[in-house]
Amino acid sequence: MDFTLTLIALVVCLGLCWRFLGSYLVAVFEGRVRYLRVIERPIYRLLRTDPDAEQTWQRYAVSLVMFSGVTVLVTYLFLVTQGHLPFNPLHLGNVTPALAFNTAVSFLTNTDWQNYGGETTMSYFSQLMGLEFHQFLSAAVGLGAAIAVIRGLANRGKPTIGNFWVDTVRGTLYVLVPVSFVLGVIFVAQGAIETFAGPVHVHNALTGVSQTIARGPFAFMESIKQFGTNGGGSLNANSAHPFENPTGLTNFLSIVALLAIPVALTYVFGRMVGRLREGVAVLLAMAILFGAWTGIAAFAEHQSNPAVARGGVVTQVQGNPEGKEVRFGESSSALFGVSSTMTSTGSADSAYDSFTPMGGFALMTGMMLGEVSPGGVGSGMYTILLFAIIAVFIGGLMIGRTPEYLGKKIQAREVKLAGIGVLVMPLTVLILTAIAVSIQQGRVGVGNAGPHGFSEILYAFTSQANNNGSAFGGLTGNSPFYNITGGIAMLIGRFGVLIPALALAGSLAAKPVVPAGLGTFRTDNTMFVGLLLGVILIVGGLTFFPALALGPIVEQLSHGRFW
Repeated sequence: MDFTLTLIALVVCLGLCWRFLGSYLVAVFEGRVRYLRVIERPIYRLLRTDPDAEQTWQRYAVSLVMFSGVTVLVTYLFLVTQGHLPFNPLHLGNVTPALAFNTAVSFLTNTDWQNYGGETTMSYFSQLMGLEFHQFLSAAVGLGAAIAVIRGLANRGKPTIGNFWVDTVRGTLYVLVPVSFVLGVIFVAQGAIETFAGPVHVHNALTGVSQTIARGPFAFMESIKQFGTNGGGSLNANSAHPFENPTGLTNFLSIVALLAIPVALTYVFGRMVGRLREGVAVLLAMAILFGAWTGIAAFAEHQSNPAVARGGVVTQVQGNPEGKEVRFGESSSALFGVSSTMTSTGSADSAYDSFTPMGGFALMTGMMLGEVSPGGVGSGMYTILLFAIIAVFIGGLMIGRTPEYLGKKIQAREVKLAGIGVLVMPLTVLILTAIAVSIQQGRVGVGNAGPHGFSEILYAFTSQANNNGSAFGGLTGNSPFYNITGGIAMLIGRFGVLIPALALAGSLAAKPVVPAGLGTFRTDNTMFVGLLLGVILIVGGLTFFPALALGPIVEQLSHGRFW
C-alpha cells in the first residue's frame, strides 16, 4: 500500500476508534455494559469485593500494589520451575533467577522487555500462563488507572476514584479479551501461526543442513501484544517474523491496534469530565507530536545510509533498507517504529539498531517525552494529565490567577505530585545510564563502540523506565547487571508515575468545582495545546539533550552531515 494511503487509512481508522471505541469504554467503566455479568459476578465473589463500593486513592493504590506483587511472584515461580511444568515440547530448562526476575517484572509493568529469545527460552506454558496472562492484566491495570485519574478530575467533592478490582475485571472482560480474540482470528486467517503441535525439524538432503522451525500459539499472543500495548512476542524477531506478522494487512492492523485505546481514551476523558473539547485538546497535542516524530523518522530512513556512503560503496538502493523487511519497506517500518515507541508497546517489525542515527533519535526521543503521544494503554493518558497540571500551573502564573483545571484549584500538593510523576522517569534513566557506562559490568554488554554503543545503553534504560520494551538490539542484556538494573528501572517507571497520578486524582476528587470566571485560563483551546506541548518538549529537552548529544547526534555529525 502506498505510504500516503496508509496514513490516510490510519487516520480514518483511529478516528473511528476515537469515537466508537471511546463511547464503548465510557459505557464499560460506567457499568452500562453487562453482557458478561454471569462471569463477572462470580469473580467479585471470589475476590470478596462489592462492585458498588468505591475506594479512596490510598485503597485503590494498595489494591493495585498487592495484586501486582502476588501476580509477579506467581509468574516468577512459573519461570524458575519451567522445566518441570507441562506444555514444553522442546524440554526447555528452568529460567535463571536473574532473567526470571527481569522477565516477570517486565510483563507485570506492561514493558515486555525481553532479554531472551522466546522460541529458545520459554515453554508454551510459560508463554501462555505466565507472560500472556500478564499482557491482559497489565493493560487492564493501566487502563483502570487512567479511568481512576479521570474520575478524580470529574468528581465533585467526592473523595473516591472507583474500585480497582472492578476496573481491572471490566477492562479485561469487556475490552481486552473480545477485541484481542477478533484480532487474533484475523491474524490466523492471514497466516499467523497458532498451534500446540511443537516445532518442525527439517533436513535438507542436498546440503546436509538440519533446521528446527519454531511453532506455537503465536497469533493470539500477537493480538494482545499490540492491542494491550505490550510488545513482547513469542519469537525473537518479534513482528518482523512472518509467523507473527505475515502480511501488510496484519502490519497495518498492528499499528491501528496499538494506537486504538490510547487515542480513544482522549474521548473518554472529554465525555467523563463533561467537556468533550478538553479531550480534543489533549488529542491534538498528542497528534502534533506523533505527526512530527513520524516525519522525522520517515525522512531519516529515506536517506542513504551515511556509513555506506562514507565508505565509497556505490549502490542504487534508495533510503536505508538495512534491517528492514522488504514486504514493509522503509516508510512503513518508520511508522511502525514511531507508533511502537510513542506508545508503550515496544514491538518491532524491523531492527531499530539498523536505523540511521537520526531515525534512532526519533525512536529514542519519542520515549523520552514521557510516551504521551499517545502513550500506552492508560499510562499515556494519566501521564499527559500530569503534564497538563504543570501547564495549567504555568498558565496560572502567567495571568496572575490561582491555577485551575476543569474547575479544580491546582495548589502546591497537586503541583508537587505532578512534578514527581514527570521527573521520576528521566532521573531513573540518567542515573542508571551513568552507572552502566561507568562500570565494567555495564560496558561489557555493549555491541558497538563509540557513540552508538552509548546510545544502546541510553536506549535500553529509556525503554525500560518508560515501560516500552523495544531495544536497539546491539546490547547484550541477559547478564545479572542488566537483568537486575533493568527490573529496577521498570518498577520505578511503572509505579513511580502511577502512584503519584492516583494520589493526584484523589486530591482533585475531593475538591469542589469553582465556577469559571473572566480570568479563568481556558484549557480547551489552541493556546493551552501550545502550552502543553511546550512543557512536554522543554522537560524532555532539558533533561535529555546532553545525553542525546553524546549518542545519536554526535554519531550523525561524525558522518559529515546532520541529515
